[in-house]
Amino acid sequence: MRRSTMTLLPLLVAGLTGCGAVGAAQEKVSPTTVRVLVRDINIRAAGVDCAGTGPFQHFHNRAPFRVLDPDGAALASGLLPAGTAVAAFAEDLGVERLPTYCEFAVPVRVPQRASYRLEVDGRPTLDLTPDDSEGPALVAVVPS
Repeated sequence: MRRSTMTLLPLLVAGLTGCGAVGAAQEKVSPTTVRVLVRDINIRAAGVDCAGTGPFQHFHNRAPFRVLDPDGAALASGLLPAGTAVAAFAEDLGVERLPTYCEFAVPVRVPQRASYRLEVDGRPTLDLTPDDSEGPALVAVVPS
């Protein structure tokens, strides 16, 4: 019995350590934030939840999105959160409701690529530009 245990021990150890390093081929992914500024210039209070208006209505809470690589392969996907209204102008207009843009921010984890594109609700893709001014982010402005 002792001899068979000694014969099996190396096989058990190899199985526990993942012989062949399963998953070693997976790419390293990094956390980043996809930020989309929808320049719809809607009148609303800054800081409230928002969605795109007019031709940008597909930017809304729960809209499906995908981050794509240059070849069109999906790197991340999910649903957009509600947008947040941000003032369109730095000037204080002295009123509660003012011209705003709707900004969406969603955290994702993506592997390093030369470029990225964003698809929202099956619409034509948008180029994403790296921007580290507020932490790692991939940014699109609509319309560009």
